[in-house]
Amino acid sequence: MELLKTYLDISVFGILGLMGFIALWITLERLFFYRQLSLADYSHAEHINIALTKNLTTLSTIGANAPYIGLLGTVIGILITFYELGQQQSIDTGAIMTGLALALKATAAGIALAIPSIMAYNGLLRKVDVLNAQYRAQ
Repeated sequence: MELLKTYLDISVFGILGLMGFIALWITLERLFFYRQLSLADYSHAEHINIALTKNLTTLSTIGANAPYIGLLGTVIGILITFYELGQQQSIDTGAIMTGLALALKATAAGIALAIPSIMAYNGLLRKVDVLNAQYRAQ
């Protein structure tokens, strides 16, 4: 249990940090790609759609699953809190509230990552729609 307690925050925030880095990387890569895109380089609408939507599924997956990673960290943190309180065999409301408050930070971090990831995904999807419409209008 001590091992879990010691590495819980590092693990959860490490995973969320990696997910955040990947989401930022994909968002910037797509923005740079869309900026330099030449519609004349593509001979078929499906080819351009494949190029435009590359890695957007990953961005969507990060946005959809980041809260769950945070929630998993919270649940494990709550389990650790209750386990430690059970070992002490006393009820200390201050310890309970402190443990629960610290456990909830993982969920907050997951939500804080999910919101900009989903916003970026939706913005990029709009750009894909616009570029596809421009290609069809040629």
